[in-house]
Amino acid sequence: MRVAGIQSDIVWEDPEANFAKLRTWVAAAKASGAGLVVLPEMFACGFSMNAEAIAEDVEGPSTSFLGEMATTHDLWVTGTVPLRQASGRPRNEMVLAGPGGERVRYAKMHPFTFAGEHEHYDAGSQHVRAVVGDLRVTLFVCYDLRFADEFWANAHDTDCYIVVANWPKKRREHWTTLLRARAIENQAYVVGINRVGVGGAMEYSGDSRIFDPWGEPVAAAAMAETMLLADVDPQVVAQARANFPVLKDRR
Repeated sequence: MRVAGIQSDIVWEDPEANFAKLRTWVAAAKASGAGLVVLPEMFACGFSMNAEAIAEDVEGPSTSFLGEMATTHDLWVTGTVPLRQASGRPRNEMVLAGPGGERVRYAKMHPFTFAGEHEHYDAGSQHVRAVVGDLRVTLFVCYDLRFADEFWANAHDTDCYIVVANWPKKRREHWTTLLRARAIENQAYVVGINRVGVGGAMEYSGDSRIFDPWGEPVAAAAMAETMLLADVDPQVVAQARANFPVLKDRR
């Protein structure tokens, strides 16, 4: 499956402005043959702690936008949305929308306490995997990347990890190093899509990457709005694991 990652600059707390920009990018991804499009974390508003103001209902504007893109272009598309919960505070949830109206949701398990995310958003508690075409994908969000055990727990049933982020420029080396490590140690593709630009007084460097199961970069971006494209093949994962059976030796 061809995967497109949209490394966008996010207009702060302005969903309609971001939807307008991303419609063009998703159309370009479809024209390039993509079957799965990955948008950054909080693609419609930026990584804002103004949770009460930006939170949306389950089928609110951002989820509806993802669904519209999926059905209009006959592909899968994902990014995170601040979703209201019946219990009170919202969760930072990754929504994967499919061409047939499918919705898969993963709530970020590790809120970024360093920035106070845990004070405004509730944490999720469950891993989420989905089948996209012939690809088994597991969903993670930003700070989750630092917790290797979460990736290990899903390795046997994963061909491709999708990690969306608003990862700041000051820790850019951590971002790219950890993405590569997760690919190598789990012998799976890792699609890591970050934002660029400035939001909430924080600068973001992009540095989006797609690594193959050997940890080799197959697509990379610098510090600009751009689209990454890569063909992600589950047979490459199966062959890597057969040739060098690291997972069989994991205890």
